[in-house]
Order: sequence, then C-alpha cells, then structure tokens
Amino acid sequence: MNSEEIQSPAAKGHPKGLYVLFATEMWERFNYYGMRAVLILFMTKALMFDKVFASNLYGSYTSLVYLTPLIGGYIADRYWGNKRSIIVGGLVMALGEFVLFFCASNYNAGGLSTLLFFSGLGLMIAGNGFFKPNISSLVGQLYPKGDRRTDAAYTIFYMGINVGGAIGPIVCGFLGDTGNVFDFKWAFLAGGIAMLLGVIVQLIFQTKYVVTPEGKPLGLVPKDAPKAMSNPVLIILGLAAFATLMIGMLYVEAKVFSFITYLLLASVLFIAFIIFSDKTLNKIEKERVIVIFIVAFFVIFFWSAFEQAGASLTFFAEEQTQRDLGFVNIPASVFASLNSIFVVSFAPIFAWLWIKLGKKEPSSPTKMAIGLFLLALGYLWIAFGVKDVSASVKVSMMWLVGMYALHTCGELCLSPIGLSLVNKLAPLKFASLLMAVWFLANAVANKFVGILSALYPPGIAEVKKAADAGINLQPILTKQVTPTAEELTKLKDLKIPFEYQSILGFQINSLYEFFIMFVVMAGIASLILFAITKKLQKMMHQDVID
Repeated sequence: MNSEEIQSPAAKGHPKGLYVLFATEMWERFNYYGMRAVLILFMTKALMFDKVFASNLYGSYTSLVYLTPLIGGYIADRYWGNKRSIIVGGLVMALGEFVLFFCASNYNAGGLSTLLFFSGLGLMIAGNGFFKPNISSLVGQLYPKGDRRTDAAYTIFYMGINVGGAIGPIVCGFLGDTGNVFDFKWAFLAGGIAMLLGVIVQLIFQTKYVVTPEGKPLGLVPKDAPKAMSNPVLIILGLAAFATLMIGMLYVEAKVFSFITYLLLASVLFIAFIIFSDKTLNKIEKERVIVIFIVAFFVIFFWSAFEQAGASLTFFAEEQTQRDLGFVNIPASVFASLNSIFVVSFAPIFAWLWIKLGKKEPSSPTKMAIGLFLLALGYLWIAFGVKDVSASVKVSMMWLVGMYALHTCGELCLSPIGLSLVNKLAPLKFASLLMAVWFLANAVANKFVGILSALYPPGIAEVKKAADAGINLQPILTKQVTPTAEELTKLKDLKIPFEYQSILGFQINSLYEFFIMFVVMAGIASLILFAITKKLQKMMHQDVID
C-alpha cells in the first residue's frame, strides 16, 4: 500500500467503528469508576467495616482488577476472540453490579450481605479481565498499517474513557452517596445499567461497523482455536469457575491470609526469568528491557499515591472537606470525577507543549520524574491545607480540587509516556509480556493503595461515633489518658481504632503527617529518577529506535 492510499481515508474522517468502541468503553468506565467512587463509603457506612479492613480490601480488589486482564487477554487471543470476550466480560461485570445492588438492599443481613458483597466484587474482577484488554486492542485494527489517523483515534478513545470516568462518579454519587446508607444500592444499579448499555451498543453495532479497512469483521474467534472452546456450555462453566476463583481469592486475601503481594512479586520474577533467559536477545534489547523494569518500579510509587482517590482521599472528602455550597451538598464520591474532568481539559495543553518544546522536549524518563514531582507537589498542597487543623474542623474544597489538578498534570507526564515507552523499547517477541509488566506494576501499586490508606488517622467520624458511646476519643488517641477496660471493649465492638498507625517506625499522628508521607515517598522517587535519567537514556539506545 503506497503513502497516498494510507493518507487518503483521512478526508473521510474516522471509521464508525471507532465511535462504537468509544460508546462501549464510555459506559464501561461509567460503570467501573461510578461504582469505585462509592465502594469504600459503602463498606464503612453500610457494611460497617473499619477503615483499616475496608482500605486493605479496596486495595486487594483494585489490584486483582489490574491482574486479570493478563488472563482474559490470553484466552481471547487463543480461544475466544476479542468480540466474544468483550460481550461476556461486560455481562459478567453487569451481573456483578446487580449482585452488589442486592447486597446494598440487604446490607444488614449479616452473612448474606458478606456473601453477596464478595460475590459482586469477584464478578466485577472476572468480567473486567475479559473486557478491558480486548476493547483497546480493537481500536488500532480499524486502520491500515501506517495510517496517520491511528494516534488521533486513540486520543478520541481515551476521551471516551474519561467522559465515562467523569460522569460515572457524579451520577452514582448523587444517586447513592446521599447520607442514607439504603441509597447506596442505586449507585450499583446505575453502574449495572450503564454496563448493559455498553454491551447492547457493542452487540448491535459491532458486526456492521467494527471491521477492518477491507470491511471484514474484527475480533472473531481465532481460526486455530479448538471448536470445543466455543461451546456455550463450556463458556458458561469456564466463566463460572473463573469468577468463583476470583471470589475465593478476594475472600482468602481479606479474611484468611494476605498473599496477593507475593503472587504479584512471583509473577514479575517469572516474567523477568523468561525474558532474560532468552539467548536470542542481544545486549541492546536486554538493556531496553531493564529500562522497562526500572520505569515500572517507579510507576508503583506514583500509582500507590495517585490512586488514593478511591480510598483515603474519599475519607478526607467525606469527613474533613466543606462540601456544602448553600444550594447543594456535594457528595464526597463526586470528587472522584475531578481527575477525568482535568484529563479532558489538560491533555490538549500537554500535547501542544511537547510539540512546542521541539528539540528541548524532555526525555521519557525525565517526563516521568516530573510526573512524580507534580504528584508530591499535590500532596504538599493538601498537607498545608490541613496543617494545624483539628479533626473536628472541615477545610475548603479548594485544597482537594487543587491537589487533583496537580495530580492530573503528573498523570499526563507519566501514564501515556510510560505506555509509549514500553511499546518503543519492548523487543517484538516480548511486546505483550512486557506490557504485562506495566499492568503488574499497576496491580502492585493498587495493593499498596490499600496498605497506605489503612494508615489514615482517626477523624471526625470516629470521634463522633465514640462520643455517641460516651467516650472522649481525642485524649485516648494522643495518649493523654488510658482507656478503661470498659472503654476498650466498646471501642473494639464499634470497630473504632484507638491507636494511630505507623509505617517504618514512624507514627502517623495527624492528617498533615499522613499527606507528608506521600510527599516524601513521591519526592524521593522523583529525585532518584531524575538522577538516573541520563543513564536510562543511554540504555534506551534512542538513536537505534529513531
């Protein structure tokens, strides 16, 4: 195909299939981010989980969400194809939301509500594993090789992700996060309906519009796939077994013993062994792979702080942020939409900036170091907002909004840059496996999200709950008084933490210290990445890539 043939379709705009995928992904992200925005509030307010348990469970859930696409992508490539995987994944996710709807309708039903809750989350994890990796891969297949519209197509698709990510928390927040715990069910119902809408769009329009440039349907079952794998009974049994496994893993992680961190570490070491034991890779290729592993390591520090949005930062929005505008009281969960709103607003500016800098444009590792620095700056901003503020005082929402704005700038310096870097540096034969390393880094980070969120200091909610039980919690927290045996029993029954958490021997005594922890973590990671940038550039052998 010559260059004229490649460029000529540009005059016709983008294929309609792109907008089908845009709509499907938008509804799915509405579903996921809307549900995620209220999840930790539902756990602590309705199910009455304490913040430490809820934070760790949240981290385990989101970690598995990033891990299962590795399995779903593998099965789609070899047995089911993208089309079937997207549909079944979407249906399983919708089922998960409806199970959570029934859980929220019976949140005080003891063992039943616990069973429904873990089942709903497990179904969400399983469904996401099949949906997420397959819809993204179809976007590039809509265009001929070398088509200049491909980059713009992914930009449009990325906007779909963020439109859904912005609308979902707003709708689910106003429906479910009303102050009445019985209303949480409407948030889960809205998420389930949104997911079904995405599946319906895909079912109706995929065959006609999601096609190759030659008009052939995309995402069909691989030609060499065993026919037995297309048997509906086997598909349903396989999905049921996979979902049951996810439900069991999540329950064991939360209630029995924590193993996900070790599983993720073993996965990374296994992938590293496979790649570096391959004797066909030359020295340049191996050095590039090392760069990918190093960058992925620093990404863990970024996402483990950034993704506090669904955990500790939701606690902060709920308890310590003045959300009453006079004419409306903004639900705490709605603040989760700020990141997506800022992405849509800032992405064109950053795209223009990199082009405008020309030869002065920073290298990819430098951009990622800048991203970590902006993340640290965001937490420094909010740390100043709560400095010397008591647990009973609510601060202006400008501190939370400003932090999210800085975090989004950091994300735009790191996330798309990192993905592009992996694509550039990965040897062709290990392209998928090294993309798995990127997602594993996200999975590890999300596990740490829960661990770090569990350090969130007791706040207004705990002080008020203790006061209702006749206990003055503040002097107990600051060790001015020692709680009596009766008070200790009451605090344990109410699941109120009466000691501040500590990390590496340092006790977190206030919100200021909690946020400063992230400033130090992201700041040190940023400085180290800045320091080794030139070394990484040499190992990338950019001149060979260009």
